[in-house]
Amino acid sequence: MALSPADPTSFSLPDQHVIKHIHLVWNVDFSRKIISGKAQLKVEKLNDTNKQLVLDVSLLTILNISLINGEVLNFKVDSEVKNIGSKLTIDLSESDHGCLDIIIQYESSPDATGLQWLDPLQTAGRKHPYMFSQFQPIHARSIVPCQDTPAVKFTYSAEVTASNEFTVLMSALRTGKKKSVDDTHNVFSFNQPVPIPAYLIAIAIGALESRELGPRSTIWAEKEIIDKSAWEFAETDKMLKIAEEVCGPYVWGIYDLLVLPPSFPYGGMENPCLTFVTPTVLAGDRSLADVVVHEITHSWTGNLVTNRNFEHFWLNEGFTVFIERKISSRLYGEALNDTRFRDFSTILGLEELRDAIFGHLGTENPLTNLIVDLKGLSPDDAFSTVPYEKGSTFLRYLENLLGGPEKFEPFLRHYLKTFAKKSIDTDDFKNLLLEYFKDNKALDEIQWDEWLKTPGMPLIIPKYDTTMVEACTELAKRWLSPDANYTTFNLSDYQTLTSMQQRQFLSELLKENVSLDMVKALQDVYKINSSNNSEIKFRWLRLCIKARWSDKIKDALQFANEQGRMKFVRPIYRDLYAWDEARSETLDNFNNHKSFMMYLTSHTIKKDLHLDN
Repeated sequence: MALSPADPTSFSLPDQHVIKHIHLVWNVDFSRKIISGKAQLKVEKLNDTNKQLVLDVSLLTILNISLINGEVLNFKVDSEVKNIGSKLTIDLSESDHGCLDIIIQYESSPDATGLQWLDPLQTAGRKHPYMFSQFQPIHARSIVPCQDTPAVKFTYSAEVTASNEFTVLMSALRTGKKKSVDDTHNVFSFNQPVPIPAYLIAIAIGALESRELGPRSTIWAEKEIIDKSAWEFAETDKMLKIAEEVCGPYVWGIYDLLVLPPSFPYGGMENPCLTFVTPTVLAGDRSLADVVVHEITHSWTGNLVTNRNFEHFWLNEGFTVFIERKISSRLYGEALNDTRFRDFSTILGLEELRDAIFGHLGTENPLTNLIVDLKGLSPDDAFSTVPYEKGSTFLRYLENLLGGPEKFEPFLRHYLKTFAKKSIDTDDFKNLLLEYFKDNKALDEIQWDEWLKTPGMPLIIPKYDTTMVEACTELAKRWLSPDANYTTFNLSDYQTLTSMQQRQFLSELLKENVSLDMVKALQDVYKINSSNNSEIKFRWLRLCIKARWSDKIKDALQFANEQGRMKFVRPIYRDLYAWDEARSETLDNFNNHKSFMMYLTSHTIKKDLHLDN
């Protein structure tokens, strides 16, 4: 059932009324784990015949709704739809026309799906609690009554009151801090002048310190990890400048980073002005800092040009991965036509895509289409690597077909300029591309429906430079050989590989049947257990599980418990669940730790462990 004609996961009707600005006045209560206050909505009426405003909410207690002049408005909150939320219907007076200022007084729930409340022992400092948000895809409605669809973009401002032990950050420009009336609390104020969808509102509150990274960038973290974080992401300003060379001017003013506690479910989240980053990328050698390149790229693809609804999520993520790899290759010194690093990164991404499709999604699963049908589903249920890697592969195919980077990159800038500050669907992209390249006869070769509406792996996988892969493949073949003598391997064979190649080496082994003796020999020679690189540790533990190394069950569960990054945690849980010897312990571990996970993490793992009935 489609809830809204424009978005199957929103009740709102933006063709009738559309939010232009939201001003938030919030009080943060850690003892009750709620946000209370008001949202003042500036709403433009597009249809005078409709006297009802429909908003999305989830688990909110609505206390009062009125116009700015004090006139009280009647409202109704429908019952919750599982994983979607509720419809809030507000009756407008007959005289209302033009723009309305509507004030909604409300409280959030301690169970709000968009917030994670951490006890002091769950933080690095272990003295103060911490709270952060994750509103993508449709969890803004659990904190803000809004049109929670990316089809609607609005500016926002905020005043947030919190105890003076905390720093408050939001996905907006910081405009001030002052003492509140009782001198025990501070009021932090913010302004976001660029229109954004609701899912890009973000807030984080903790005992935080900062370090300047460049003229536009500051990094924030708890003091225990701030210096380590500042060193890890020291090249942020350089990344930002290269991104501007590829994409055009950066419009958001500042680009700050916040390194969150480990339960954050993603590698990063592209909140405007304040990218959230997982601490799992603090490898100590900057080898995983390229996650910031991905989030910087979202400043254009996703934040500036946004998918109209999450059925077209590939427009956010496929474009971002595609452009991210262009930026990263230039960051590492490759010229426009030198694609070795870019191709190697792409090959690694395709390995993850194959693992997802053949490992658990299935080649006929409609959620492996680029354009998915979300009727009756939450976008959380559709989340996977497919829109990222299958979408990026489609764009690489188009680039190769239509003349290479020299021809395609000017189109990318044209695309970003044409649709800046807008929300679009796949047809908008397709029509612009067809118009831009109208004289290119290769357009006739594009099988649009097969690319966009067919499940499984990409229709065509372009040829990539395999130079950097070959060393990984050759070393893996030596280990997998039936005649392998493990005593002949040297640590130097592994150390000469870059960290990305080491990841690929382990991925090559994961494709095959491996013996326990071989995996134990790997540890003896290469000492992989001691790696601080989370990507390497993740693949290593999966390899140990595949070899049925019983002693590593506890290590794998500990790795899953130490952080909530779904990219790591979900495959570990799936692998352990598939192992009869480990299944009971795995289920017990999840039940004991699910309360420490963010909603999205526990929700998806429940499905993986068949506990969602």
